[in-house]
Amino acid sequence: MADSAIDHDLNEPAQTGLAMTGVSGLDDILGGGFARGRVFLLEGSPGTGKTTIAMQFLAQGAARGEKCLYVTLSETEDELRDSARSHGWDLTGVDLYELVPPESLLDEDQQQSLLYSSDLELGETTRRIFEAFERVKPDRVVLDSLSEIRLLAQSSLRYRRQILAMKHFFSRQNTTVLMLDDLTAEVSDKTVHSVAHGVVRLEELAPNFGPERRRVRIVKYRGRKFRGGYHDFRIETGGVQIYPRLISAEHRTEFARDMLTSRSGELDALLGGGVERGSSVLVLGPAGTGKSLLTLTFAAAAIDRGEKVAMFVFDEEIGLLFNRAIALGIDMKAMVDAGDLFIEQVDAAELSPGEFSKRVQAMVEINKVRSVIIDSLNGYQAAMPEENALILHMHELLQYLNRQGATTFLTVAQHGLVGDMKSPVDVTYLADTVVLLRYFEAAGRVRRAISIIKKRTGAHEDTIREYKIGSFGIKLGEPLVGFQGVLRGVPQFIWGENSATLLENEYE
Repeated sequence: MADSAIDHDLNEPAQTGLAMTGVSGLDDILGGGFARGRVFLLEGSPGTGKTTIAMQFLAQGAARGEKCLYVTLSETEDELRDSARSHGWDLTGVDLYELVPPESLLDEDQQQSLLYSSDLELGETTRRIFEAFERVKPDRVVLDSLSEIRLLAQSSLRYRRQILAMKHFFSRQNTTVLMLDDLTAEVSDKTVHSVAHGVVRLEELAPNFGPERRRVRIVKYRGRKFRGGYHDFRIETGGVQIYPRLISAEHRTEFARDMLTSRSGELDALLGGGVERGSSVLVLGPAGTGKSLLTLTFAAAAIDRGEKVAMFVFDEEIGLLFNRAIALGIDMKAMVDAGDLFIEQVDAAELSPGEFSKRVQAMVEINKVRSVIIDSLNGYQAAMPEENALILHMHELLQYLNRQGATTFLTVAQHGLVGDMKSPVDVTYLADTVVLLRYFEAAGRVRRAISIIKKRTGAHEDTIREYKIGSFGIKLGEPLVGFQGVLRGVPQFIWGENSATLLENEYE
């Protein structure tokens, strides 16, 4: 089986009494795996990945030298083997048993019996399952699926008794059992929920645009602490990849909160000396004000200090960004080639928030980056079905990065160009520092202004300065003491002692 799908650590402590699933991320949210000798329910609509997870569970057991049995009532053995081949899996050590009703039960003579044909079929089906078990004597069993047994039982009472009978039979053999249910019953039947030791539910969401989104939730797990809530997952070639929900409180490190500077002395002065390590910086402004390039000045300075930087680009094509950065005097391609800058083009329509958090986490913990740029939050929001969920995800992500000593730079494109600006989502209260960029009109020209609206970690200038971006980098002018109403976009001159102070053409 592919490395991405199966955990090949065969040194599982026997005393833990847990059967590792082999599904990336599932053992994490289960608190280690499935309790041995217990019956678990894996439920979800058709297409949510139940069979894939079940085969990974058995392949993991086979890799550890355990005997494994897959009993299928809904798919043929050929279909299962084709599915395994599509993932590049080797099912050696997994016994596939295709259970189909015996032809004798379909004879007319049997239909005239005093017993209903369903009674005969249910008893025969159960007997053949037990026979297959006695033949293999497996450590792990998958029963796919309960829908067939529910239909044969015809009543909730008979169905419950049949499930209880199988549960007691398997528990006496100390076998770990995974029962699959495709939720095709007309009424939601919780019969197996009360019988099973644990319940794992898979869901599929269909957004208005883009591919389907899948998520998993542990509904129940007796006597064990698990990671609650929804966790995004994806079915890929090689198996299911689950992205456990990020909980920032679980990740704490010690680091020095020193002051970080950019490549612009004027910008550092405006910020009161720079930004603190492990803090978050939000750059707000309309399109074209230079939000991305402003964050790059900090990225270049971090690389100059010998640190690594990760940049996640949602809105702009990377080649175009490289060209624009060259015009600013920053050779991003050289930084990437040197292994100092990790840059990813993110397609918001193809990405779930859980997967994105996992990518960021990998950058910090594996690649040891100390600065993370998310450009922009507008694109990140497009990956979220609800704005409230965006706030919660972003809160956990920023807290995690803060506790890892990574400095985060976020950009948000506001609606409009001048005047009253609207943000697609308000995250200003989450950020430690907020930098506001604005267009304003003066002396017949469109100009740009920058100001620091908020800084939790220390003092900063309360002035508004004009700035320009060019081959010299970012250049800030003196405070615009001769203007009033710059942030509204149409300032008024204040004549008198304090005259207007604008950047001259020499800085263009």
